Amino acid sequence: MQTYTVETFEEWRGIARQLLRSRVSPGDVCFHEQSSQGSLFDAAQEEQSVAAAEATTVISVPPKFLNLARVVACHRDPDRFQLLYRLLWRLTTLDSRLLEVHTDDDVYQVRRMEKAVRRDIHKMHAFVRFRKVISEEGEQFIAWHRPDHRIVRLAVPFFARRFPAMNWAILTPDESVVWNQTELVYGPGCSQRDAPAPDELEDLWRTYYGAIFNPARIKLKAMVREMPLRHWKTLPETEIIQELLDDAPRRVAEMIARQEGHARSAADHLPAELTWDALRDAAVICRGCDLYRDATQTVFGEGPTDARIVLVGEQPGDSEDIAGRPFVGPAGDVLNDALAQAGLNRAEIYVTNAVKHFKFERSETRRLHQKPSAREASACRPWIEAELKLIKPDILVCLGATAAQSLIAPGFSITRQRGEFLPSDWCGSTIATYHPSAILRSPTPAQRQATLSLLVDDLVRVRARLNEITHGTVS
Repeated sequence: MQTYTVETFEEWRGIARQLLRSRVSPGDVCFHEQSSQGSLFDAAQEEQSVAAAEATTVISVPPKFLNLARVVACHRDPDRFQLLYRLLWRLTTLDSRLLEVHTDDDVYQVRRMEKAVRRDIHKMHAFVRFRKVISEEGEQFIAWHRPDHRIVRLAVPFFARRFPAMNWAILTPDESVVWNQTELVYGPGCSQRDAPAPDELEDLWRTYYGAIFNPARIKLKAMVREMPLRHWKTLPETEIIQELLDDAPRRVAEMIARQEGHARSAADHLPAELTWDALRDAAVICRGCDLYRDATQTVFGEGPTDARIVLVGEQPGDSEDIAGRPFVGPAGDVLNDALAQAGLNRAEIYVTNAVKHFKFERSETRRLHQKPSAREASACRPWIEAELKLIKPDILVCLGATAAQSLIAPGFSITRQRGEFLPSDWCGSTIATYHPSAILRSPTPAQRQATLSLLVDDLVRVRARLNEITHGTVS
């Protein structure tokens, strides 16, 4: 067994090249994290290893993998380098298209690690708050941040681009960086005690946050999810959150009082007693928004009323509007195919839409889908909330941005947050993925297949999560 101690992607890449050249299988090598005693390879040895590897036959490694490995190397999982070498070995010796097999255990794990690191980078970009410091050297702005992973070198170029004419420093426990308006200079990590005291900039942050706070759209779970509690100590705006929450009912009452008339919504049509028969009957005559005027009929959800999985799409399409059933047109065919590939039975799933009427514009030959507005989705929201309240599913799957933004968070992004299980107001295991119509809109067969694979991958996760809930390993 060959044992190596590495810390960075560059160290691992040099050693991995030599191991591949020597045909060392993953089972015969062990990677450890860097210790305080340093690497088992000194600088000269590492240079010789890299030179020896590059002097031999070139090993073809997909650029996609190198980009992926560079990100995953920043994860805190102590087995990340072992996983990366196993994946690299399989890519170069067994299957060069392995990264496209999203159900493979190694690919699935490394993709999750990549997503966690990229999410942490996003949090750093969002939550770093600079404080102004005046010294003999002049004006400088300093921030302290505690990331989940070792992301400093991936994240800080963003700040150099955003604040090129400022002298600033970002301190983290692992590593710190200084920008002198010319280059990024990295140094050792620091504790929060090294950060400066609050300054007048924090008053500006609090004023700005108070101005954009919408008391009518309070979602505490989503707020904590997007702004984790561990970052609150460095975010000045969090000091006024409780004050804003306490004042929210008064502000909402004032907003309502200022409205010229009563805003229509499906809430005006909900039955007094919430039962399935009463709910379906009431939905037929819904006038909560103007979409009913042109649509053929209300398209309510269908499936077992005790289903453990609920799928929520955007709105009915042309075929659904005519048939009065969800997902029976071309998008429904794609969904059925994806469910079958993932090993899920549609007959056991409740399928519905966030908006119950078809919104369209007419061409000379057919009716063309139009995305419902935020106002229309909000007006229809009481129907889907009532369905979920009755079913109480174990897993809630949002198909597309409209459903995700309605049920998870208004700013939810499918491209950034797809495939991640999150708690929502309606289900502890809520996940968003691509809408089947996104596959139909893909411009090429290759892109359609790629997007379908991602949808199937997410549905496989749904099946796995359901098994975990069934066996009591997920609460």
